[in-house]
Amino acid sequence: MASSTSRAPHEGIELQAIPDELHISQQTSRNGSAYASSLNPALDERQSPRNRSPAQANECNIPQSRRAILVVIAASTLTFTGCGLNFAFGVYQELYETLDGPFSHASPAIIDLIGTLAVSLMTVLAPLASAWTKAYSPRTMTLIGACIFFLANILASFGQQLWHFILTQGVMLGCGTCLTYIPAVTIAPGWFDTRRGLAMGIILSGTGVGGVVWAPALRSLNASIGFRNTLRLTGGIAFILICAAAFVLKWDPDSERRNLIEYPPTSSKSFGARFIHIKIPLVNWRIARTKIFVAEALGAMLQAAAYYTPVYFFSAYARTLGYSAASGASFIAISNASSAMGKVVLGYVADRTGRINTLLVCTVISAVSALGLWFPSTSVAVDEGQKAKSLFIAFTILYGIFAGAYTALFPTVLVELFGVQHFASVNGFLYMVRGFGTLLGTPIAGALIRSSGAGVSTGFGHKAMDYTKPSVMVGSLLAAATVSVFWVRLEAGGVTKWKA
Repeated sequence: MASSTSRAPHEGIELQAIPDELHISQQTSRNGSAYASSLNPALDERQSPRNRSPAQANECNIPQSRRAILVVIAASTLTFTGCGLNFAFGVYQELYETLDGPFSHASPAIIDLIGTLAVSLMTVLAPLASAWTKAYSPRTMTLIGACIFFLANILASFGQQLWHFILTQGVMLGCGTCLTYIPAVTIAPGWFDTRRGLAMGIILSGTGVGGVVWAPALRSLNASIGFRNTLRLTGGIAFILICAAAFVLKWDPDSERRNLIEYPPTSSKSFGARFIHIKIPLVNWRIARTKIFVAEALGAMLQAAAYYTPVYFFSAYARTLGYSAASGASFIAISNASSAMGKVVLGYVADRTGRINTLLVCTVISAVSALGLWFPSTSVAVDEGQKAKSLFIAFTILYGIFAGAYTALFPTVLVELFGVQHFASVNGFLYMVRGFGTLLGTPIAGALIRSSGAGVSTGFGHKAMDYTKPSVMVGSLLAAATVSVFWVRLEAGGVTKWKA
């Protein structure tokens, strides 16, 4: 088998290019192009569920359908716990901005760096997490992630300086979440075909449901037992939930056969030795140089750079409109509830109208809501406070529904564009790209808020930060992401093919 390898300096990690035998079969028809791939001849393609006889299908589908449902439940639990807690960081953001001690004189941009690191590392480390999940098992990696997630919360609860929180609640929590989130979104698409959009919508709605539950719970706990005890309590609860879900996660049969060929169980290397000598599959060059891959990567980075800014600043911005702290925190819950609903409903719609089509609609409406609702709410006259509130409420709901649905449709579109065989490598790389987008976007937004200057009159008896520049930044990034997704749509189906 032809392959090329290189070893990174001072790292025990082997980077292995996708073998030539796992070549791409670019299938072109009058309706457009689909980028799929054929398997190594060593794998019996006849074992694919699509190629089984009706008798074989009936024999296999009943237990597999039950397993698929369990995988959806387990993956939803993981997104509810890890991602839900991360997406509720806005509660901590608002609290930390008012505390002295470790957060004295810290700007919103620096405090936001804690949450930004947690969310960005959740995806930046995706290539490693994907490779480890293939080499060992989803269960093993998720259990390791549970331990790191627990330790991150416990250690953060003892933090005395700002950098302690950046290291624990930011870096460590992001690593722990990565090892629970990436296995969930990597293995789940293989269990489904015609209902893949709905399945991923349900799984990733766990992030929204988690935000609905965790945001008010965190605020109440912070007020009653203090944020340090809250970190300890939520760390313990998360550890139990993640461990329970880990024992259910399993590759679909076809993916498991491919993984066994790539990583034979007879390897004589110890667990530790194998852990640092994992072969990380690079994206096949024939895929990476295609226009559709470039367009998808560009859109993923732009959308991620914009996505988390409103999520993190919903509560703080609501305060500038005259809402109380409790009402401000409720906007996080409203956004997450809208996101959960949008992921399920639009996932169902995507399976019928085309997943790329639905992804395009999501980016268009996300951009329109930012530029047409959030931006005007930041710039209305002082005596039009009620108008600003109405605009912001509408933005919270629409942005939650459509921007949230993008994240659920993203992996399903990758399977459709590049094939199941290349999904793990493409998914890992593009999630890493999204992580870098997040790492750039939200700190810049925080800096823009700070640079706009305190002392902007709100008309509610106090002065607050100006969110005009961040709203324009978010809207502009989403508009650019819309252009990229439209490019993907043209490359995948042209202008004549309706369902894509």
